[in-house]
Order: sequence, then structure tokens, then C-alpha cells
Amino acid sequence: MAIISSGDFSRRMNRRKWQGRAFHALCLLAISVALGMLAVLLVYIGVKGASGVDWDFLTSFASRHPDQAGIKAALLGTIYVISITSVVAFTLGVGTAIYLEEYTARNNRLARLAKLNIANLAGVPSIVYGLLGLAIFVRGMHMGQSVLAGGFTLALLVLPIIIVAAGEALRAVPASTREGAFALGATRWQVIWNLVLPQAFPGILTGVILAVSRAIGETAPLIVIGALTFVPFTPDSPFSRFSALPIQIFNWTARPQAGFQEAAAAGIIVLLVALLVLNAGAVFLRNKFQNRDGG
Repeated sequence: MAIISSGDFSRRMNRRKWQGRAFHALCLLAISVALGMLAVLLVYIGVKGASGVDWDFLTSFASRHPDQAGIKAALLGTIYVISITSVVAFTLGVGTAIYLEEYTARNNRLARLAKLNIANLAGVPSIVYGLLGLAIFVRGMHMGQSVLAGGFTLALLVLPIIIVAAGEALRAVPASTREGAFALGATRWQVIWNLVLPQAFPGILTGVILAVSRAIGETAPLIVIGALTFVPFTPDSPFSRFSALPIQIFNWTARPQAGFQEAAAAGIIVLLVALLVLNAGAVFLRNKFQNRDGG
């Protein structure tokens, strides 16, 4: 067995210390570059589009004239589509997670295979879900290029994210909670509804926040299923044609006129504000449930 002298040990420790400092500096540099680029983009968008965000912009329809263009139809279309997406994805996602975590055995091979495939689906490109929605909802189920088809397509997109997050939240609930309730004679559903879900709900809500935040900014799936880029009307039913904010912004950025570029920047600001409001509300609810459980 080789004996390391105190001098060699000191040199090795110094080398490791400098390696750690270099890695730390490299991580700080990467974060600084990413945050710097984000800050530049936000400042650019704010300077270019802040003056265009007013009541007329929010309440006007799309127009061929940049100074008259608005986002009323796209904003309402986004609200309708995301509402359907949230309800469908939350119901199916949480229900699937409950079944996989609470009703199947830990060593069930089929359940483990399902969890693996669901985790893999979370990384599939969004345009693939657009093609799937086109084949199933638009053509297979004859929904057409409607709000309902758009909501279901985005629900498919975010469903794996919600299932994975909800499953992690359910697994975080201590097994002793379930065992104690079973020992007192509670049924499985009573245990899940009254004990497991309240404790897991903050974690589930975090997954829903991430999922809906992704869905509200998606463009490719909606383009594939045939969402309109120019809509001079608001959807009046779930089967109406629609547009969405990402589609409208994409359409404006493709036009050469400077006025449409400013309108696109204003639309991005509205979309960012909507995301911040949505996330703030969800974080408030999550903290409220955490405080209630803690109390």
C-alpha cells in the first residue's frame, strides 16, 4: 500500500479546490450568459411593444393595417383552448397517476412499462402531437379545426407532464399515512381522497403550472391542426374555428411591415403577462394548500 506524503496530499487538495472553483465559475458564466440574453430580449420587446399595448389593441380584431390590428379574437381563442386543455389534462392526468401509484402493485411490470413510456412521451416534439391531433380529433372524430380539437390536442401534449408530476407528488406522501388509515378501517378511496390527495395537491398543482405554461405558448400543434392566422370574429361555441395568441404573433412576425413587428412585440407582452398572472395564481393556491396542511 503506497503512502501519500503530506506534500502530495496538500497538492492534490489544492488541485481539487481549484478545479471546484473553476467549475463554479463556469456555471456562473453559463447562468450569466443565459440571464443576460433573456434580459436583452425582454428589454427589446418591452421597448418595441410597450407603446402598442392599450385598450384598443386588446379589443380590436386582426387587420391588414398595422395601426388597426388587435388581438381580441386570438386572446379569447387562447382562453377557450387553454380552459379545455386544463380541464381535460388535469382530470385525465391526475386520474392516471392515482391509478398507477395507488391501485397497481409496486412490482407490476405493466405499470412500470406504462410509467416509462409516459416519461418518454414528455420529451416528444410538440409537432408530433399536432399530427396526432390532426389524425384523431380533426379527421378521425370529425371535430374539424375547432376550439375543441385544439384543446384536446394541447391536452395530449401536456398530459405526460401532469402524470409524471402527480405521480411524484403521490409517492412523496408517507406510506405510514396510508397504513394508519387502513388500520382504522378506511377504504382505499377514502384514504386517497381524504389523506393522500390533500397532501399531494401542492405538488400536483406545480406540475399543472408547468404544463399549462407550456401549452399556452405552443404554436406548432395548432398550426398543424389548422388554426386560423386571420380571424375577424370570436369563437361562439366549442366547434368554432379559432386563432390563438402564439399563432397571431407568428403571423405578425412573418410580415415585413415595421408596424406588424411592433404589434407582435405587444402581443408577446400580453402573452407574458397572461403567463405571469396564471403562474402567480397557481403559486398562491399551492402555498395556500401547503399552509393549510401544515396547520
